[in-house]
Amino acid sequence: MDASPYTEAAPSPIAPLPPVTHTRAKTPCIWWLPHCPESAGTARRIASAVLHAWDVDDETIDQALLVVSELVTNALEHALPPVALHLEQTEDDGNLRIEVGDGGPTDNEGAWTMSCAPEEHGRGIAIITLLASAHGARILAHTVTYWAILPAAR
Repeated sequence: MDASPYTEAAPSPIAPLPPVTHTRAKTPCIWWLPHCPESAGTARRIASAVLHAWDVDDETIDQALLVVSELVTNALEHALPPVALHLEQTEDDGNLRIEVGDGGPTDNEGAWTMSCAPEEHGRGIAIITLLASAHGARILAHTVTYWAILPAAR
């Protein structure tokens, strides 16, 4: 996957994502993901490859992959396309910023949410709250971006 920051337009939702082949050290990166269930796994693989390339410690990578999984899954289950994964490691303190943007809320729940009992889902925000030093959302007219900051290992 090309790690060029800030891709101009989302690719076709059926276009396959190429593998992560390189990243520039700690350069902010964004990837557009298809709005389909497989994208949560794709996002985890992308994040893992990038964070390893950035020499992020294993514990932080494990925590980041949980956050990525929760944010992407929420976008797939509760929001409209497009879905974008954004990763950045700040130079000043080494903190990891994870963002997932989507097309805003949908009126219809995703297939997984519809298929299970209410007590079987809805834990994502608690997981993110536990792992992140801060998290929140930026809500604009046609997009919502959920973000979380993971502290750098000390």
